Amino acid sequence: MQETPMAAATEIEWMKLTAAELNARAESGALVIIPVASLEQHGPHLATGVDIVCATGVAQRVAHKLVAAGRPVVVTPCVWTGLAEHHVAFGGTVTLDFAAFSAVIKGVVRSAARAGFKRVMLLNGHGGNAEAVAVIGGECQNEFGIAVAAGTYWHLVGDAFAPILDRQSTVLHACEAETSMVMTLMPEGVRAERLAEAHGPHSTRPEGQPPTMIRRRSFKDITPSGVVGDARAASAAKGEALLDTASTIIAEELGSARLWG
Repeated sequence: MQETPMAAATEIEWMKLTAAELNARAESGALVIIPVASLEQHGPHLATGVDIVCATGVAQRVAHKLVAAGRPVVVTPCVWTGLAEHHVAFGGTVTLDFAAFSAVIKGVVRSAARAGFKRVMLLNGHGGNAEAVAVIGGECQNEFGIAVAAGTYWHLVGDAFAPILDRQSTVLHACEAETSMVMTLMPEGVRAERLAEAHGPHSTRPEGQPPTMIRRRSFKDITPSGVVGDARAASAAKGEALLDTASTIIAEELGSARLWG
């Protein structure tokens, strides 16, 4: 069935729009949101695509809120692999080096710029990508002459997740938060019979390492289960609340004219 003009006007996914429709979206000054994630182990109870599912889910919900507020936006497919060397020892993980990761993201942003878009948001959903995405976003802005912002979704919401969660204050790894969101977005990705095993330390830092100091370690040396946090308290209701909170806050942030001025 052919998409109606009205449906095209409210569609937010780049891959579901025609070239002509995307050209029109670019001419309208639409924001492009690029979800960025990773394909990696997520403990005994979660599918490896957690970060892809969550980053895409947050990005699409943000976009729908922006559209509802009259702001044009389009969401690309997720950049599905990132920097995940620290998960490789568990198996089930795909990782890139920084050069390849940077090249992929720059290729997508460059393509958006060549298609006429002037504003891009790199919305990251994997902790191991956070610093790299910020650096790449700045380089894209300088090289392509468009406005490029970058951020990790749970960093962007500040402490807003804390009241929703029982055993942690924000996203950790394969934890109460991520498991709850997967229960909402892709319930078939949760192995309920393995939830009893889905817990581990609540930090990746050894005693004495300050939060502002970065040193990556293999998760195999940090958590035998592959989990940081405690997924046993997860629920689909929490997942819905987390997704709604994140998308509401981030949509407001991205809707600010001062951000793009």
